[in-house]
Amino acid sequence: MSQTKREKLDLLNRTKKVVGQLEGVERALNADEPCADILQRLAAARGAINSLMGELMEDHIRNHMPQNTKTSEDAAEDLIEIVRSYLK
Repeated sequence: MSQTKREKLDLLNRTKKVVGQLEGVERALNADEPCADILQRLAAARGAINSLMGELMEDHIRNHMPQNTKTSEDAAEDLIEIVRSYLK
């Protein structure tokens, strides 16, 4: 990773929020909360995970891909491979 210390701290804080959201889901399940409330918590966690993944993918694309590609066609293939592998 090529993030600055501030960017790394931001990513770690966002990760902690995701963990907190998932712990909230676990508590809600244990407390037999309504399904709609649990689904809402899961949707929020999924959104946070997708956002974090997008941030890291952008960093990878901007800072690591150009080193490995020679043509725009190669760059496109690398980008397609990254998106497919991480969005499964």
